[in-house]
Amino acid sequence: MSNPNCPSCGAPIAAGAAECRYCGKQFAVEQEQPSPQPQSNQFERQAFSELTDPAVLKPQAAQAPIYHRPKNKNVAGVLGILLGGLGIHKFYLGRIGWGIVYLIFCWTYIPSILGVIEGITYFASSEEKFHNKYSR
Repeated sequence: MSNPNCPSCGAPIAAGAAECRYCGKQFAVEQEQPSPQPQSNQFERQAFSELTDPAVLKPQAAQAPIYHRPKNKNVAGVLGILLGGLGIHKFYLGRIGWGIVYLIFCWTYIPSILGVIEGITYFASSEEKFHNKYSR
């Protein structure tokens, strides 16, 4: 590629110069354009970035889980505190075997103590944790 000439005086201009060194005329500097990327490579990069971008990805856990037998943690807590000695809270939560064990040993008052402790833990647990354990 040959060096261009100044439009004013006709002197040769160095590549990338902003003004003529002889007459001082200023002119626009031509900047080198980056070579265009092959189109298929650009689309591949865009598709890959969409697949790996966390803002675009929707996590599977974000969907609300479906509970087949939803239980209320407040009801379980009240039953555990008031009727825990008979194991009523265990029957409510679908733990029939443990409910029978609580009924068999209700005369020892141990199930009553455990029922109060379990009722308090039901109240203290989060909704999500309670449902993951007892509503599935």
